[in-house]
Amino acid sequence: MLGKILVRYLKPYKWLLLGVLIFQFISALATFYLPRLNADIIDNGVSKGDTDYIWSTGSLMLLISLGQITAAIIATYFAARAAMSAGRDIRDSVFERVSGFSEREVSRFGPGSLITRNTNDVQQVQMLAMMGATMLVTAPILAIGGIIFALQQDVGLSWIIAVAVPTLLIIATIVISRMVPLFRSYQHKLDNVNRIMREQLTGVRVVRAFVREPIEEERFRGANTDIMVVGRKVGSLFVLLFPLFMLVLNVTVVGVVWFGAFAVDAGEVQIGTLFAFMQYVMLILTGVLMASFMTIMIPRAAVSAERIGEVLDSTSTLARPENPVTVFPAPGSVEFTDAAFTYPGAEHPVLSGITFGAAPGETVAIVGSTGAGKTTLVSLIPRLFDATGGSVKVGGVDVRQADLDHLWSSIGLVPQRPFLFTGTVASNLRYGRENATDDELWHALEIAQGRDFVEAMDGQLDAKISQGGTNVSGGQRQRLAIARAIVHRPDILVFDDSFSALDLTTDARLRQALWRELPEVTKIVVAQRVSTITDADRIIVLDDGGMVGVGTHEQLLETSQTYREIVESQLGVEAAR
Repeated sequence: MLGKILVRYLKPYKWLLLGVLIFQFISALATFYLPRLNADIIDNGVSKGDTDYIWSTGSLMLLISLGQITAAIIATYFAARAAMSAGRDIRDSVFERVSGFSEREVSRFGPGSLITRNTNDVQQVQMLAMMGATMLVTAPILAIGGIIFALQQDVGLSWIIAVAVPTLLIIATIVISRMVPLFRSYQHKLDNVNRIMREQLTGVRVVRAFVREPIEEERFRGANTDIMVVGRKVGSLFVLLFPLFMLVLNVTVVGVVWFGAFAVDAGEVQIGTLFAFMQYVMLILTGVLMASFMTIMIPRAAVSAERIGEVLDSTSTLARPENPVTVFPAPGSVEFTDAAFTYPGAEHPVLSGITFGAAPGETVAIVGSTGAGKTTLVSLIPRLFDATGGSVKVGGVDVRQADLDHLWSSIGLVPQRPFLFTGTVASNLRYGRENATDDELWHALEIAQGRDFVEAMDGQLDAKISQGGTNVSGGQRQRLAIARAIVHRPDILVFDDSFSALDLTTDARLRQALWRELPEVTKIVVAQRVSTITDADRIIVLDDGGMVGVGTHEQLLETSQTYREIVESQLGVEAAR
């Protein structure tokens, strides 16, 4: 999976990578040439006292060093450009794929894990791409070129290289084999820390209300300790690895000096040649060390790439049709025909046998006890879930055959828990329609009974809204969400228990304004309060996922025992008669 992702996202930047290869090769050639010049200075300049030769050769070495530095800087720049661009593209792809997920896929991965995969996991792959474009190119050039140039200097000491290089490789293999499972565990532990942190931030009011701070702190401390333990094990391996590498490196240098001294004493090798051989050996071992360092990064990046691939390879249940329908013959109509829905792995369906229709401009209310399936039912209309049985039609077209963008543009959804984005009142309202004028925003706020509190805010339409709308009350947040749906200008408005946070007076005024100002818009209303739905054209009564009553308020009082019990529990026995 790692190779697949790197090839896919680095391919558009192949010319940058080619530049990395060229300039790294130039840098390596300069590096190989410097020890030879150094040997010439020692053997032909210092030993003979030739100052002019020392200055001329030293100046050449300085120029070559500057060229080597320049080439290395350019190669690193190209590598950084390619890696950062690839990281950006991976994040875009993950975000785009997650944006197309249904609630089912989001629940399967978990929001915390999806955030980690699009941040930390992408960063690991991005860092590997950057380091690999430099080190993985440089390492073999240094190792192979170093061996060639070292053998040119002195074949007799080459056995030292034959011992040192395999030793380094064996050490790296043993350590890396122990790191792979630790890296996989580390990413899962990181998911857990992010999940707990997100839960605590989102549910901070609940935590405080039930005085659960010590318990939540202990839960986070446990997750934090788990990731610390794994990180410490990884760190211990790193601590063990580099001293071993340096030990092999220094022992090799000592071996070169020790055995080379005998060759110099016998007159077989000149001192400059010995120093050049030593430098080439250092380059060889540096190349092996760089390759080993990269192989340490590869397992963690491979785990991260695997997690990214799981997201990219996931197929959303909201599959776009091959020939999407973009023209709705009956705009504003909703029709359920024996619709059913079962959650994956569940033994029993949440909904079954749902059959009803809503004509354009009608108001259809859905009522039932907690867990009856009301939210799931209205989620089938904008295709947040796909019905597992029967069909759901919007505008006369099966939602599974409709163009998703066209379907969503015809529906205004006000969820049970409204969410506002960081920005202003205006930016949140224009989330429904970007080109809406200020007058249209004020009109929508007036219908949603939100004009008064927005006018009282500092800045009015330009008043700041914090993430999630936490700087406004629950009722104000609900009314802003309703106004946003109105600004959208949909054919169908779906209210998923959207009036529960409002007092009875505001609730009544809001419904009257909706019915008066938007008579042509179809309204699907999920409600807990019976007073909210008594004037609906049709009321659907749900119980345990099935329809147990359909009709007006008066009709259901006569025909539905379940509806009568709901009315009695809220309005009293007299109201149910």
